[in-house]
Amino acid sequence: MSLLTLNRMKKSFFGVEVLHSVDFTLEAGEVHALIGENGAGKSTLMKLLMGEYRPDGGEIVLDGTPVKIGSPAEALRHGIAKVHQELSPILDMSVADNLFLGRESKRFGLVREGDQLRRARELFEKLGLTLDPRRLMRELSVAETQMVEIAKAVSYDSRVLILDEPTSAITHVEVEKLFSMIRLLKSRGVGIIYISHKLEELYEISDRITVLRDGSHVLTDDTKSLPKPKLINAMVGRELTELYPRTKNEVGTPLLEVRELTRAGEFRNVSFTLRRGEIVGLAGLMGSGRTEICMALFGAARPDAGEILLDGRPVRLRRPADAISKGIALISEDRKREGLNLQGSVADNILGVVQRRYARAGFLDGRRSRGAVQQMVEEFRIKVHEVGQSVSNLSGGNQQKVVVAKWKLTQPDILIFDEPTRGVDVGAKAEIYRIINGFAQQGKAVLMVSSEMPEIIGMCDRVLVLHAGRLTGELTGERITQQEIMKLASGL
Repeated sequence: MSLLTLNRMKKSFFGVEVLHSVDFTLEAGEVHALIGENGAGKSTLMKLLMGEYRPDGGEIVLDGTPVKIGSPAEALRHGIAKVHQELSPILDMSVADNLFLGRESKRFGLVREGDQLRRARELFEKLGLTLDPRRLMRELSVAETQMVEIAKAVSYDSRVLILDEPTSAITHVEVEKLFSMIRLLKSRGVGIIYISHKLEELYEISDRITVLRDGSHVLTDDTKSLPKPKLINAMVGRELTELYPRTKNEVGTPLLEVRELTRAGEFRNVSFTLRRGEIVGLAGLMGSGRTEICMALFGAARPDAGEILLDGRPVRLRRPADAISKGIALISEDRKREGLNLQGSVADNILGVVQRRYARAGFLDGRRSRGAVQQMVEEFRIKVHEVGQSVSNLSGGNQQKVVVAKWKLTQPDILIFDEPTRGVDVGAKAEIYRIINGFAQQGKAVLMVSSEMPEIIGMCDRVLVLHAGRLTGELTGERITQQEIMKLASGL
């Protein structure tokens, strides 16, 4: 008898069925991966399980008994908990207070701090965590915050745990710590539903994989017997001949030179060259200075020392406008906060940086601007009903393509991609890799930051590795391996 069974689950919105009789099972002590492209139905299915949506058909069976779940609180009472991709702790409270918020140890109406700390330490000991429960949540890293959220879910005596993109913002080393915790929970009989776009992780941590596509169940198989090409084909409904399609580009003259660049507390004495037609990776653990270097090159953070040269000439980039005028574009790691105006339309966002170019007498030239937007939509294969629709309604992959299109219109020579495929499904990843390769083929210079090791290895001509704000090495050719990158990133 399965721990959890979802039978023929259906859901419709405004008369349109978005989930078509989907089946799913979970065994005790199993990690069952649930994957599919954005819009495949994963979130809808999990919201039915958590009581956030009411099903239009189907049945939830827990330990052989049908149950009705009308709210997340009711799901928790049944031992079903979810750790969301967007973490939302109360930052000015301690770890212990966050763990037991609403379930405090009290006496005469007062919180018993000592008792809460003892409960937190006992919980962490069971989970193999070494965190101090007295620390404030704002002092924790993203990975530590993730662990606390998982511990909080487990503290409800959860038997079913849903992890939604748990590694989207943590490093390779931190992923291993998370996986150790997951394996411990497995050994104690907890069933885990694991949602992720990172296929390499699924093959490492999951026992079975279920694929949804367009609201329908497509495939369920044992992970160890499922070839990756078959999995990708099931997800996207077509063959992706090569996930990292590289062409041999002619590498040209140096376009960007960085000499002894330093910013106190972030990076020191960083020197490298970026040439036309090449893709250079910037690798390292979280906190190594990767994003901070990108911000300095874009004029968003002023270095304390060092020199930046473009085409052999020193330049001063005091603000992003300076960088843009010099042909530098930054596709930042957080598209929703820094790359998009979520209240704006697709057209508004694509034209965001260059509206003046399409204006006459202070007014936007509708014909020219519409032509530019349509050209970007077609070139980058952005899936939209119309360019006037809200960008917030697009999938993560299409939102990212809108950001890239916005910067393409600035006619850059240097493109800096910081985590270009974070939160993007495998089909959209292939599209973004095609776009990045296209820039290199046009003779542009590309600098790429990524925490996904296969992405760095598959896409880059050279890889620069950082440790604690210093460049520890440069890898080319067959030396670009996960082992070599991790050795340099760890300072070994």
